[in-house]
Amino acid sequence: FTWSVILGLLFGVMAALKRGRWQDWTLMSVAVGGISMPAFWLGLLLIQFVAMPFGLFSVSGFNRASDIVLPAITLGSSVAAVMARFTRSAFLEVAQEDYVRTAKAKGLRNRLVTWKHVMRNALIPVITMLGLQFGFLLGGSIVVESVFNWPGLGWLLIESIKAQDQPVIQALVMLFVFEFIVINLLVDLLYAVVNPAIRLRQEPK
Repeated sequence: FTWSVILGLLFGVMAALKRGRWQDWTLMSVAVGGISMPAFWLGLLLIQFVAMPFGLFSVSGFNRASDIVLPAITLGSSVAAVMARFTRSAFLEVAQEDYVRTAKAKGLRNRLVTWKHVMRNALIPVITMLGLQFGFLLGGSIVVESVFNWPGLGWLLIESIKAQDQPVIQALVMLFVFEFIVINLLVDLLYAVVNPAIRLRQEPK
């Protein structure tokens, strides 16, 4: 999840800075492909064309640290693609604001304007999307663990459904819900870090 968010932010900013150029078209085309491709299909492609021919990674199970690479790519590719497209859109929208043009008219360097004025304000809607993507990540983990035969919570949920083990199913669903709530709480706290206008507590009158 971490690598997908960082990569998505970098690709989104790069595409926005190179708007209309070949870098923009290339990155956004890759992002569309990442969004459109189902996670289970990408996992099967990685097993067929990467793991089996070269033998660098195991096709199932978790036996060594390198075995996390293919599931991480499978699970994080769609998140990185969504974050890249959303970051680009938010970045370009903020870049057209009046205060950005005013900062450039005052003679500030483009790098300073980009990172201090544009990027900081563009991160606010991106952080919102970050919390939503974590929910999709939880759902995708169930599919990815089934494809790579990983003994994780998603795999346990599938096996519990097959065995009709109601207590385990209910416990896992509640755990996923709790994780989603905690992530969204952290997202709300990040708003105060990114935007100084937002305060965690009410100021005394």
